[in-house]
Amino acid sequence: MALLQDFAAIVGAEYALTGDAVARWSKDWTGKYCAQPGVVLRPASTQEVSRIMALANTERQSITPVSGHTGLVGGTYAPGGVMLSLDRLNTIHEVNRDARTAVVDAGVILSSLHDAAAAEDLIFPLTFGARGSAMIGGAMSTNAGGSNVLRYGNTRDLVLGLEAVLADGRVVNLMSALHKDNSGLNLRQLLIGSEGTLCVITKAVLKLHPKPRTYATAMVATPTLEDALTLLNRTQDATGGEVEAFEYMPRNYIDVYMDRFNGAREPFDAPHDINIMVEVATTTDADVGETLMGVMADMMEAGTVIDAVIAQNETQRREMWDRREAAAELAFWRSPIVDTDVAFPLDLVPEFFRRAAAAMAELDPDHEPNFVAHLGDGNVHYSVYPSRDDDSLKDQIVETIEDIVADLGGSFSAEHGVGLSKLNTIRRRKDPVALDMMRKIKAVLDPNGILNPGKLIPD
Repeated sequence: MALLQDFAAIVGAEYALTGDAVARWSKDWTGKYCAQPGVVLRPASTQEVSRIMALANTERQSITPVSGHTGLVGGTYAPGGVMLSLDRLNTIHEVNRDARTAVVDAGVILSSLHDAAAAEDLIFPLTFGARGSAMIGGAMSTNAGGSNVLRYGNTRDLVLGLEAVLADGRVVNLMSALHKDNSGLNLRQLLIGSEGTLCVITKAVLKLHPKPRTYATAMVATPTLEDALTLLNRTQDATGGEVEAFEYMPRNYIDVYMDRFNGAREPFDAPHDINIMVEVATTTDADVGETLMGVMADMMEAGTVIDAVIAQNETQRREMWDRREAAAELAFWRSPIVDTDVAFPLDLVPEFFRRAAAAMAELDPDHEPNFVAHLGDGNVHYSVYPSRDDDSLKDQIVETIEDIVADLGGSFSAEHGVGLSKLNTIRRRKDPVALDMMRKIKAVLDPNGILNPGKLIPD
């Protein structure tokens, strides 16, 4: 109680929440990690975050940072603990049109930044389904990916500088807007993706990009995934690398989408097993729609594209995006579920699907698959509904997929992070020397182990 009063003195009593007031922080988006924190602190400045961390470090009190609470791996699970919410640090300080940068607080909602950039005829290209509630701090902490990684990169590629509070309350100022800076170790990149275990990110300098003048968006059916990758490469060649998104939705995904969403429409007049959404964008006056149609027509003539529909207006384009962005909702609407987030070299994605299908059929013949892929960057969201709610079976499914990923030289975590759900996986699969380095870095920056304990870095 005394410590709670000390925290309340820092943020104000009305922003040190307990009891029923913490309900909105008690359940993650997946519904899997449900636990009521003991207190939620809502600081309004970096200075308040600094004072909270200094006090917590002195008292050996663990702190779990939280932003939009949209993660999928249990990264903010804090039963009975102290949760530090960044939602009041929500100012967009500057959008610099000439430098194409934005200075924002960690609690800025992603869609709010999209709107602010658009007002200056610019874009912040990071985007995904939860953009209306996800916050910049969480995106940086997990190195979020999304649908435009193919052209613009992950969150790491979009951050020029940041400000963060360390475990002992010290503030590290890395708020550079420089594109080149070789003045020592790249601490910015160390802190991005650390999932709240090394620091609390409070502010950032972000890269903006020119707003495209024209989009060409299409649904394309191909006989094989190898043909889809040919489509990707030919479109990249024809447009000078202007493909923004290249998304794969199999037939069973379309079936579930049609069943779950009222008014949903089939992407084509006839059903197809392989459904690709491709989007090309340009900041010039080039007719990318004509270019895309030319590539598809040539491949149709060769038999490597079997159907195609190109959006004729923004409503049709939005319909295509809505179909793809429903993926998380379509995966987590039922249980039990085994959800994985894996990545491969592009040419090995088809082989993964072949091996995974065969392995799952042998392990659990009555399972149901549910998957989609950011095919353009090799990221596969492969979910399995086991035939029974059996922890042993679910563990076998995870380890079997891990084996395939490892054999193909892939990654067991592409964009969702590690959190709690992949602790056993990272313990099994991460290079032992790399794990040792991670633990030693954690020990130096957080010697009392108070920052988001039990996440990302296994004991």
